[in-house]
Amino acid sequence: MANIKSQIKRNKQNEVDRDRNRAVKSEMRTRTKTAVKAVGTENEETALRAAIKRIDKAASKGVIHKNNAANKKSGLMRRINALRTKVDA
Repeated sequence: MANIKSQIKRNKQNEVDRDRNRAVKSEMRTRTKTAVKAVGTENEETALRAAIKRIDKAASKGVIHKNNAANKKSGLMRRINALRTKVDA
């Protein structure tokens, strides 16, 4: 445990930031899963839009890197397009 006042404060801030980042990442993963499950339904477009919005928001807040966000969006679109062709076939 730290004895220095500034380090005690820094530890508290790190804990708050960690909790917030975990919540943002969890929400991002949940929206992604929802978008994948929604393929072929009437709310497919809104679920996909919400997932992309959460990924972009996580990148803008600095929770994930912008290149990581781009990779996540690209992978999501690949999965959804593969499922769309499977549903259509």
